[in-house]
Amino acid sequence: MSLFTADVNIENVITTDPEKARALENDIRAKILDMLADEEMTIEQIHAELERRGDEKAETTVRHHVNILKDAGMVELTRLEEAGGGTLKYYRSNTRVFFYDLPESAEESLAGASEATRDALRAFIETLFAEHGDEIRTVAEELKPCEYCSTQHYEEFILRELLNRSLTELSEDGDLDDLLD
Repeated sequence: MSLFTADVNIENVITTDPEKARALENDIRAKILDMLADEEMTIEQIHAELERRGDEKAETTVRHHVNILKDAGMVELTRLEEAGGGTLKYYRSNTRVFFYDLPESAEESLAGASEATRDALRAFIETLFAEHGDEIRTVAEELKPCEYCSTQHYEEFILRELLNRSLTELSEDGDLDDLLD
């Protein structure tokens, strides 16, 4: 006899590779990504900004975190500068991470927008697969199985990546800001 039963629907989908997921296991790295998304900084500048935000870490620890993000492909070296007999390395994030929670009222407030988005996406996906389904399936066949998943959703992953990359490009080009104004 069951004491409790509940249906659970998927509400969130996170798409990333395991190395990036491991890199985000530490909240300091998320803060570093946030800082480096808007400007390039040296280890010393990152260290100072973390201290200003209340996170006192040794400079070697900051360097360690930046190296993990760099190895995961989330931070890049952008500039080398000679300074005082040494070389300053400047880093910049190529990854933006959003750490927000929608307010409790969001589901009700956004119900109409959610339905309109779902309907528009349904039509868009039908068109996309009609015009580019063969290309998507070809890439899906080249994907390696996820070591953590028993069920593979290759086409869904590719679709989410296409949507995410397109939104990112619109944002970086400034077109998204224009559309949201």
